[in-house]
Amino acid sequence: MSFLKTLAVAGAFAATLFSGAAFAEYPERNITMVVPFSAGGPTDTVARLVAESMSKDLGQQIIVENVGGAGGTLGAGRVASSDPDGYTILLHHIGMATSATLYRKLAYDPLNAFDYVGLVTDVPMTIVARKDLEPTDLKGLIDYVKANKDTVTVANAGIGAASHLCGMLFMSAIETPLVTVPYKGTGPAMTDLLGGQVDIMCDQTTNTTKQIQGGTIKAYAVTAPKRLDIFPDVPTAVEGGLPGFEIGIWHGIYTPKGTPEAVNTKLSAALQKALKDPNVVSRFAELGTAPSSEADATPAALKAKLEGEIARWKPIIDAAGTYAD
Repeated sequence: MSFLKTLAVAGAFAATLFSGAAFAEYPERNITMVVPFSAGGPTDTVARLVAESMSKDLGQQIIVENVGGAGGTLGAGRVASSDPDGYTILLHHIGMATSATLYRKLAYDPLNAFDYVGLVTDVPMTIVARKDLEPTDLKGLIDYVKANKDTVTVANAGIGAASHLCGMLFMSAIETPLVTVPYKGTGPAMTDLLGGQVDIMCDQTTNTTKQIQGGTIKAYAVTAPKRLDIFPDVPTAVEGGLPGFEIGIWHGIYTPKGTPEAVNTKLSAALQKALKDPNVVSRFAELGTAPSSEADATPAALKAKLEGEIARWKPIIDAAGTYAD
């Protein structure tokens, strides 16, 4: 072997050792977890609970940064273009899958611009209304909105938000278009529902539980396969007369494409520990959801979920014919 070739091989070997050592020490500083929705919203609540617990295992603080706008695509785009070093990560919900169809001119490919850490939770939805709306059950609500389709208003937190997706599915299921009122975030939408300025909304239990339990809004159904322990008297949408109406707002953690496998593996291990944290488990239960299993809190499971959900939602969105751009 020539002298120059020997130097090159030795240099490559040293670089590999240095790189491996650097990743073994990860993380050496704070990590930013981008949440592509407003602070105080349901996805933000999930993120902060998980980030706090993961920080303990990683030995560095995970700082949640809210980068809202454009149905979650601004925050996701920021992470997609970040350095793939594990110090900027993304917690996103089902909108990661629907954006692939809702936005026809995305600056990134939702499926291929990211690496995967794992699934976090699958939050049920609730069909709710202002507390003084006349119908007493879901069948009555469906009849009511069909009879008053030109005046009934459906609130959502903006195009691409969980409430928008669920509301779109509801209108598709009852085959009745309704007047939609988009807001800049879940908070303002809920505020106007509480105040009676809008009639109905379909949103995550992480955002509606306290109001339902307090009697400040009326609950008609949950979108889970079975009734929830926190709302034993609230029927499922299927029980209430909407066959096949099941939707969960699943959340996952992503890193920019090209992030070292060792980093993703370390983040996934920290996520799995966080999802067994008694505080996380109990707080999730209070919000009507549960942590993902250890088998689901993996890169492979999250990738498979995203692929399947993109395929599931594309025909629904295309049939509605409403796009964000």
